[in-house]
Amino acid sequence: MKELFDKKYQPQIVEKDKYEFWKTNGYFTSDVNSPKPPFTIVIPPPNVTGKLHLGHAWDTTLQDLIIRYKKLNGYDTLYLPGMDHAGIATQSKVEERLQTVNNILRHDLGREKFIEQVWDWKEEYAEIIRSQWAKLGLALDYQKEQFTLNDNLSLAVRKVFSELYNKGLIYRGYRIIPWDPHQQTALSNIEVIYKEVEGKMYYFKYFLENSTTEYLTIATTRPETMFADQCVIVNPQDERYKKYWNKKVVNPANNELIPVICDDYVEMDFGTGAMKCTPAHDPNDYEIGIRHHLAMPICMNLDGTMNKLTGKYQGQDRFTARSNLVADLTAQGLVVKIENHHHQVGFSERSDTIVEPYLSKQWFVKMQPLATAVINLQNSAERVNFFPERFNHTLLTWMENIQDWCISRQLWWGHQIPVWYHKNNETKIYVGVNPPSDLENWTQDEDVLDTWFSSALWPFTTLGWNWDEKLFNRYFPTNVLVTGYDIIFFWVSRMMFQSLEFTNQKPFNDVLIHGLIRDEQGRKMSKSLGNGIDPMDVIDQYGADTLRHFLMTNSAPGQDLRYSQEKINASWNFINKLWNASRYVLLNLPTAFVPWSDFTNEINQIINQHQENNIDSWILVNLTQTLHQVKENMDNYEFVLAGKELYDFVWNKYCSWYIELVKVNLNSNHQEVKEITLQTLYYVLKQILIMLHPFIPFVSEEIYQHLDLQPSIMLETYPNVNFDYPVNFLNDVIMIIPAIRELRNEHNISRNQEIKIIINSQADYYEHLKTYQPAINEYLKKLVNTEIIDVTYQLPMGDYISLPLSHYTLEVITAGLIDRTIEQEKLKQELVKLEQELKRSRNILNNQNFLVKASPEKVKAEQEKYQQYLNQYEQIKGKL
Repeated sequence: MKELFDKKYQPQIVEKDKYEFWKTNGYFTSDVNSPKPPFTIVIPPPNVTGKLHLGHAWDTTLQDLIIRYKKLNGYDTLYLPGMDHAGIATQSKVEERLQTVNNILRHDLGREKFIEQVWDWKEEYAEIIRSQWAKLGLALDYQKEQFTLNDNLSLAVRKVFSELYNKGLIYRGYRIIPWDPHQQTALSNIEVIYKEVEGKMYYFKYFLENSTTEYLTIATTRPETMFADQCVIVNPQDERYKKYWNKKVVNPANNELIPVICDDYVEMDFGTGAMKCTPAHDPNDYEIGIRHHLAMPICMNLDGTMNKLTGKYQGQDRFTARSNLVADLTAQGLVVKIENHHHQVGFSERSDTIVEPYLSKQWFVKMQPLATAVINLQNSAERVNFFPERFNHTLLTWMENIQDWCISRQLWWGHQIPVWYHKNNETKIYVGVNPPSDLENWTQDEDVLDTWFSSALWPFTTLGWNWDEKLFNRYFPTNVLVTGYDIIFFWVSRMMFQSLEFTNQKPFNDVLIHGLIRDEQGRKMSKSLGNGIDPMDVIDQYGADTLRHFLMTNSAPGQDLRYSQEKINASWNFINKLWNASRYVLLNLPTAFVPWSDFTNEINQIINQHQENNIDSWILVNLTQTLHQVKENMDNYEFVLAGKELYDFVWNKYCSWYIELVKVNLNSNHQEVKEITLQTLYYVLKQILIMLHPFIPFVSEEIYQHLDLQPSIMLETYPNVNFDYPVNFLNDVIMIIPAIRELRNEHNISRNQEIKIIINSQADYYEHLKTYQPAINEYLKKLVNTEIIDVTYQLPMGDYISLPLSHYTLEVITAGLIDRTIEQEKLKQELVKLEQELKRSRNILNNQNFLVKASPEKVKAEQEKYQQYLNQYEQIKGKL
């Protein structure tokens, strides 16, 4: 054995240099020629806008858990790293730094020089991100790292654009799109975040032509757009307005005459039943404008200031112009009233600026045929599996109601759209992977593609599509995507339809959905609240293993995760418990200790010959049960359940009970008994380390390397054991001992005073207890000076203290031990507690909402809990 490791668990020392050791020895590297089955995860590429946050840590740790687990199970694993250029966000960050540090704008530099600045930013933050990946312990194959603007991926983006264009699935046209005046770029609909705000509803007088008394009252929340009004619309079924059909009214903003027309879109019972129509500044008005062949003038500049159509308001910010216009019209007596108005307002996801619905010429993807392909896939046997399954419905709902996707962005950083316009003929365009041969006669479209356009290609372009056939054929489709429910629309759906369109395959077999990380009060973490947690700070204080264990064992698939300092501490304590138990094992191993080369065969041959080693048999049976449950949960992405099984086995069964109970064997004069226990201690510890490795890779590697096995735990094979020995009676020992110890402590009964008990058993457990009574007694006598003198389900008359357990009640003979009157009072108090628990459990089981929404396992667990309470209640009541 190697020398003993430090007495105190210090994660900073344990985790130092481990990552470089794994990388240097190629333990993260996949092998395209490997005979092993492949297993692939591509990392959801973080934006090169800054450092990773706690959400990134959670997302990637889940992926790393899966990769390490699959590697131990014999797969050739590829965990592909990469980053996203993040067009709007990154350009904004670089512009901000240039202005703050150098007091210059991007236009002062020009496109080429500015792009050089952005590449410098990318390299700076890519290194930061890689260092954070290393601190988290992510088993990434850096030889295959990708970036969305790499040459191979950029070529693939141009190919995809060109093919979609040639198929008629990409087109250019005028549409109302969400416009970000701060970034001065178009957005797609799903890049708009709607928030409830308290605004105003303004009611204005639109006087009839040549009238000073008759007017229509028109309401709007955006008076600044009135300069582009083209008509007033009423419902043709509205009798109130029939007399105004085809007449004209005066627009109070600019005194222009506009007609009154009819359209079914207007709801008669909403507002005044008459509305203004501004086709260039509202998506619904735009559709009305198309139907009625209305002009579509724009009254606002791209930066959100007013243009020359607005007269004296030209150059004013849209909200300043709104205030000034309302003040002027109020002074003219043209305002009927102003009301407070709560309504949903769209904000840019990137800049948090109020977006402007804006008529603009943009590039779009025609979504209906692409969405249909996804719907057809998800309705077939080959569907992508969502975990939890309910998110498949979320995807399908989005696909069934999808709108065309605006993919052009008015930026410099990104994939420049592969479209060229002829300098001498504006109607002549060229679309292609490469520029036209006579490039001097052409001008390329200045816009870039939406970042999500290239991200949608990520699973197959990173894996060699169009540039490495061997890589692509081995590792695509990927096996699982791990991502948050907040980007199912942005990313998951788009990867699916692009992959189906260009590879005729789904991009991944499974999608594991997680939620958001919230603070201890349940609030979403944000800069404005100042409640964010830097994962690197947690690692510096508690270690990466602690953070990983907390993240992976505290939220089920699809659910949000609350950060909890208490649970961080609990994870650290769990690792410390493992550390101390491992140290205890190594302390007891002799210098010349040699582990059995075939433990299973050796143990099966000799263990039944030694009753003293029943506890060794017991831990091996529990190892088998734990392993099977952990594997089932791991394969179903139920990492919380797997973590709980491991926690219970390691903390309670191995570290607490097993290590306590084998101390007798370790002090035995019988060498073979001692040898069996040492081998079992060592063997089970090894299996524990392997099972825990995907959760806590650093400390499991540190302890493993002191066991004189392979150079790294990453070369190990996941356990596959099936020990089956008749030692269930030890579960009874482990239940009875704490009850007796608590009894002694509560009633101040000396350790030297023997306790005698009768077990009052349920009928179905009677035979088991009768059979193993002598074996149970052997442990009870040694450890708590207690003896079971009888097992019955018809308790004889006498004075007893009742200690209810799950399947039976311990009846402690009180003669010479305890005051009977005091005990009766305690039993009455216990009865009251059980009545409360029974009432609570009945309420839950009678709650139809619980029965419908809860998992079958949870319902069954509650039913079993109720039955246990009922059994205990009846036993105590009968006793009283």
